[in-house]
Amino acid sequence: MNAPLLQVEQIEVVYKRVITAVQGVTLAVPQGQIVALLGTNGAGKSTMLRAISGFLGLDDAVVTEGSITFEGAALQNRPPHEIAGRGVVLVPEREKVFPNLTVTENLAAPVVRGTKAHDRRQHEERIYHFFPRLAELRDRTGGLLSGGERQMLAIASALMCRPKLLLIDELSLGRAPVVVGDLVRRLCAIRDELSIAILLVEQSAAVALQIADYAYVMENGRIVLDGEDITTLAPNERVGRGMVRTFQINQLFDTMTPLQTLALVVSQRLGLGRRWWSSLGHNPQVARRCEELLTEFHLTEV
Repeated sequence: MNAPLLQVEQIEVVYKRVITAVQGVTLAVPQGQIVALLGTNGAGKSTMLRAISGFLGLDDAVVTEGSITFEGAALQNRPPHEIAGRGVVLVPEREKVFPNLTVTENLAAPVVRGTKAHDRRQHEERIYHFFPRLAELRDRTGGLLSGGERQMLAIASALMCRPKLLLIDELSLGRAPVVVGDLVRRLCAIRDELSIAILLVEQSAAVALQIADYAYVMENGRIVLDGEDITTLAPNERVGRGMVRTFQINQLFDTMTPLQTLALVVSQRLGLGRRWWSSLGHNPQVARRCEELLTEFHLTEV
């Protein structure tokens, strides 16, 4: 990886002074790269984005340990407007747009006070270049847009802040595959043309790994796996270490059977690395543990 634009080091996030949601997480986002943060619902992915973007305080949560630095400046527990002013902008999972404002008004809302009208309009037209559908809907209110159009508008509104790092929470959630495919292509174009780094939180590994340069996998508030090779492995080789208890096995990678996934998990924990497939047939310890897990979780090898 290149020198990181964002560096998160061993952070811990605590809600309501007693509930530890994230513990010991370290990750980095280099300039101009797309980094995926994967995991199931409740793994701590959205908490990570809220910690980076400064929105933890709204949920009575705080970063209690570790550091978050962006271009060398500390961000942990700073207010959202200050962090956005530095160039880190969040596209949230819910409540993405103002439903009573038009598309044009939504795009104008996040613009920094004092920006010249000419500069704002020029930047707005550049955003329409990435989302031409929004240009056709300039006068339509946000509440009347489709789910895909609202997602486009949310990303476009974030781009009006001229970010250096875009944080996107659940790009594909509730979207049709054709819409997701279109959004993914547009994100790649945004990254390439504007040199913006993107931290993409996703439950769908299939979506995120299409475009990610690097990936992290979270479970129970911790990073359980990371690497560039996650993004290049064939579907039946993608690593799912540490996910047995929280994933429906075939939900993570559709082409992997429960037995294949369990062999992968067990092999990783025994230190066998990427030799997991051969270990299933040649390592009695792996085979025995897989059979135990299949029974324990009432799974069927299909």
